[in-house]
This record gives sequence, structure tokens and C-alpha cells, in this order.
Amino acid sequence: MAKPLIQIEGLYKVFGKQPKSVMPMVHAGQSKEQILADTGHTLGLKNINMTVNKGEIFVIMGLSGSGKSTLIRHFNRLIDPTEGVIKFEDIDVMKLPAKELEQFRRHKMSMVFQRFGLMPHRTVLENVSYGLSIQGVKKGVRLAKAKEWLDTVGLAGYESQYPAQLSGGQQQRVGLARALCTNAEILLMDEAFSALDPLIRSEMQDQLIELQDKLHKTIIFITHDLDEALRIGDRIAILKDGEMVQQGTPDEILLNPANDYVEAFVKDVNRARALTVENVMKPPSRRITADTIGEALEQMKIIKGDYGYYVNDDGYQGIVTQDTLEEACCENDSQKLGDEFLEELAGIAPGAILETVIPETLEAEYSLPVIDKDGNLKGELSRRSLADVLGDREKCEGNTKTAA
Repeated sequence: MAKPLIQIEGLYKVFGKQPKSVMPMVHAGQSKEQILADTGHTLGLKNINMTVNKGEIFVIMGLSGSGKSTLIRHFNRLIDPTEGVIKFEDIDVMKLPAKELEQFRRHKMSMVFQRFGLMPHRTVLENVSYGLSIQGVKKGVRLAKAKEWLDTVGLAGYESQYPAQLSGGQQQRVGLARALCTNAEILLMDEAFSALDPLIRSEMQDQLIELQDKLHKTIIFITHDLDEALRIGDRIAILKDGEMVQQGTPDEILLNPANDYVEAFVKDVNRARALTVENVMKPPSRRITADTIGEALEQMKIIKGDYGYYVNDDGYQGIVTQDTLEEACCENDSQKLGDEFLEELAGIAPGAILETVIPETLEAEYSLPVIDKDGNLKGELSRRSLADVLGDREKCEGNTKTAA
């Protein structure tokens, strides 16, 4: 397994005049409210342990005051922890002297802010190239790179405009281009889209996902919006009052909430839009691979069903039923199992959003085969599986034949 790009171990942050003096109370388990009442100090983060892998979008989410913005500012030491370890690859960030820390911030991490953070007196091109100017890159080179990134985020032709002449969505695209232009390994995005209108916000999420498919950056994304977290995150950490209450993939968070707090968070999420077929499908237990009718019928008896998915060297071919096999077996059980004995049933892709496959799942007589791009049978999706995850079995089963 590859080593994590970032490791956070035992991270604590106490705000106040003498934070170290409060740590015994923190370690003793006293509450945030009690510590504030007794000492005037605020517990911002408590025993945060996490890893961020190279090339993933890691989302940190929570309500206002949960500590998420405090946490992201520890990655580049804009805030120093009261206790804890912050490692970037083999670099102990806490031990970096001032000069090396400055270089680390300039070359390893870029930040995209909620309120855009653009300089109003500089043009769009100058804003995007600003990070490279700080790095000492020659003017011609940095302007050329800035133009490339403006084109990437869909703002070619806006180079000479000023921030005030742009819409909110366009300004955030400039901020994103500026962060990408430095070629930093890590993007820190603190509520980057929360100031945008819903439609523009959705467009920016789409663009971030598209860019990530091409660039494979390591992105740490802060949000208070669970739908946004589920949509863009490879993994999600949920904070409450400075503590991490759950960490996992979107489907783990949705399907296995760690406690009542997380369960309350996810209860109103539209799971049909947030989960994919792969999250819900069952292993392909109904696989028929025999060459002859008789052998296929023997396999059918073993799987204890009345149909199966016929698979040969070319992948999934279609559905074969027990009735068809028994009828054919009476005539010639050594006959080759061919197309004439199969029923067509189109497969669905593992990555398909559940919402897009609900109609065909409900209408199909059988569980739908889940087929990858190479034609391999990866699983099966039944009405029962849909009902279990969407919480409405009666609707999913309806009056049609129950797919096992």
C-alpha cells in the first residue's frame, strides 16, 4: 500500500493565552464548554488523526464551529497546533524553520478561498500569475502559464479584465486557476464554493471533478454541505465540536453512520443521487459458465435459482432460465449452450448513479447484471437491494415479480 502523502497524528488546538496549561484538562476528558468556563480557553481541535492519500479529494466537513477551517490551516501551519504531528511525505512540517516553511507554502500547497481572495487592482492574468511571481518565475513564462490555466478553467479571453468585472463564478474560476498555476502538489479549498449561487456552485463542482480526472491533484476540501461532500469526495471526515466523529468513503458514511450525530446528518440525503450501482450491488452468485445444456442445468441446481447469467470467454452473454434448460435437456443434454437458449437483458455499469437505473431495475423481471467496460460480470442489482438502501421496499417491489 502506498504511503499517505499527509499524516496528522494526535492533533490538538487550544486557543487562549496559556494553551499548554489547559492540556491536562483536555486529556482528562473535560468538555469544551467546561474548559471555556473554567479557563477562558477554547478547545478548537481534539485528538485529530487522519491520513490524506496522493491524488484524492479528501473532504473535511461539519457545521459552523466544528473546527474544519481551523484544521485546514494546520496543513500549511498558518495555525500551529498545541500538540500533535503534521507530516508531508517524510517532512515533519512542525520542525521546518521559518525559511523552509515559507518555501514549503510557496511550492507544496496552494489555497482557494471562500471569498475568492483576488487582488482588485490587478488584471485576471496578473492575479493568476501572482503565485509564480512570488516563486521568482520570469514574467514571460508565468504569463504564458497563467493563460494556459485560464483556458483550462474556461476563461480564455478574460485576461485583461479586472475581478470587479466578473461574476462570482468567474471570480472563483480565477482563484482556482491561480491555485493550479503554481503546480503545487496540494490544493487547500476552504468553503471554496459556498459563496456562489446554487447553479453556479454545481457548475464549479462539475468543473473540479473534470479537472481532477485529468490532473489527479491532492485536494483537501472544506465544506458544511453534505451533498457537496458526497458528490466530490473520495473520502470524507466529519467533525463535531473539534472532534472527528467519522472518516470514510461516501458510501461508508451514508450506509454505516458511526453515531446518532452522523445519522442525523445523512438522513435527508437523496441516496439515489449519492450512491452508485457498485455501492449497492451484490456479488454475481448466479453465474452460469457451462458449455452444455446438462452441465448448465447442474450449475443451476447448485445456485438454487430459476435463472442465471451466462458467461463465457467473451464475458456476459445474457440470461438463461431453468425452464429453458429443463426443456432442452429432455431432447439432448449434451447439446451446446448457445444464443438460442438465452434471453437478452442489458447490463448496467458499476459506476452508474442509482437514480439513473431505478426505472429499468423496477421494470426488469430479473435482477440486473452489472457489467464493466470489458464485458465482465461484476455483480447484480435487484429490487430488494434498491429497497434496502433507499428505505422504501414497498415502492421498489411494487406489484411486479420479486427479483431475488
